[in-house]
Amino acid sequence: MKTKLPDTLILLLLILLVFTILTYLIPAGEFDRQVVNGRELVTPGSYHQTESNPAGFFEFILAPIQGFISSAQIIVFIFFVAGSFGIINKTGAIEAGLQSVVRLSRKRPKSKKFVIPVLMMLFSLAGATFGMSEEVLVFILITLPLSFALGYDSIVGVSIPFIGAGAGFAGAFLNPFTVGIAQGIAELAPFSGWEYRLVVWTVFTLAAIIFLMVYARKIEKKPEASPMYELDKKSKYKEGHNMTGSFTTRHKIVVAIFLLGLVLLIVGVNQWDWYINEISGLFFVLGIVSALVYRMPVNDTVDAFVSGAADMIKVTFVIAIAKGILIVASEGKIIDTILFYLSSAVEDYPRTVSVQLMFYMQSFLNFFLPSGSGQAALTMPIMSPLSDILGISRQTAVLAFQLGDGLSNLIIPTSGVTMGVLTIANIPYQKWFKWALPLMILFFILAMLVLLPPVIFFNWG
Repeated sequence: MKTKLPDTLILLLLILLVFTILTYLIPAGEFDRQVVNGRELVTPGSYHQTESNPAGFFEFILAPIQGFISSAQIIVFIFFVAGSFGIINKTGAIEAGLQSVVRLSRKRPKSKKFVIPVLMMLFSLAGATFGMSEEVLVFILITLPLSFALGYDSIVGVSIPFIGAGAGFAGAFLNPFTVGIAQGIAELAPFSGWEYRLVVWTVFTLAAIIFLMVYARKIEKKPEASPMYELDKKSKYKEGHNMTGSFTTRHKIVVAIFLLGLVLLIVGVNQWDWYINEISGLFFVLGIVSALVYRMPVNDTVDAFVSGAADMIKVTFVIAIAKGILIVASEGKIIDTILFYLSSAVEDYPRTVSVQLMFYMQSFLNFFLPSGSGQAALTMPIMSPLSDILGISRQTAVLAFQLGDGLSNLIIPTSGVTMGVLTIANIPYQKWFKWALPLMILFFILAMLVLLPPVIFFNWG
């Protein structure tokens, strides 16, 4: 008899319980902070133990609620984007467009093999340049039905934007939220050393594409080999792909408006410093304009918006509990203690080993603080002077940080984005972990390899 795996929400609550217990076991401590250029940074050498502040029963109960409050911005973003997608999907434009792509791939079978690499390349560029992260939640709603229509599964549908953007985020060469902030703290010229980072980005992007294409080819030949084979039969994103619908003029206009919106999103993020609020507003406008173009009745528009937003209710609970875990760890004052002992352990090894330990330390800390900018502010004030002592360039320390932060984001259950995309696709975390583990092993091996040349062969200033 097959044992049923616990639901994602149950898994997160168990992790929350573990972190609550850890606040009793790990000594409380903290670094002093100082504000530099408007950013709160850790003061190296200032760690000291403080009075213990363990989380009790009420803190455990209130953590998910505090998570909701702290994640209000991202939750509003999810509701508005999903609601707007509900309107766009109601027009049938996305479905009709996907059918056109699939029909084209059937007429010209060779064109199908370009879909995954081209899309993943684009998402990887987005991750490498403007730090695409939460925005992936938007595109999951498109790539899931596309994947099913092409004969793949939900794992391929999630991986195209999520793994694509994640590989780009980890190997970023222009990401202002990781490379930019970390280099600023390390007192390096903004986006300096981009030439070697471009090589790193290419390595990780190609590895992600090849891995997913090998898997997609396997699933295409033998669908039951997918770990999601049974669950995907019930997926709402698999419904309606009869490939007989026509791509009308109204559909084309709606799709054109949507694509124009994506261009505006890229420009807004890069040129006008748009973030979650502005992107939410953009998609809300796209939904309304799409309804007007399609001449959708007002009541139908409202119902479509509410229905689309309602589909994300479980996703918001997942994000809130994941955030609650981090709140318990932070208020229990155990994160700085973990950082202190990990950084101390790096000092007594050869450079080639120390740089690897720095990478694994950043990966481990990301479990507690899955925020690129937040982790940079916490760790780089310590890692920068430490790298000087070890004889490792600060550029290499930044690379160890961005790889440790970016790669582990793809699999840690404390990341709201990770758990959010899996919940949207109805992929149990355990199945994702098992599927992604070989890819993560490959990524970690590549990370260890790309960290060696700046230590052994050239001085990366």
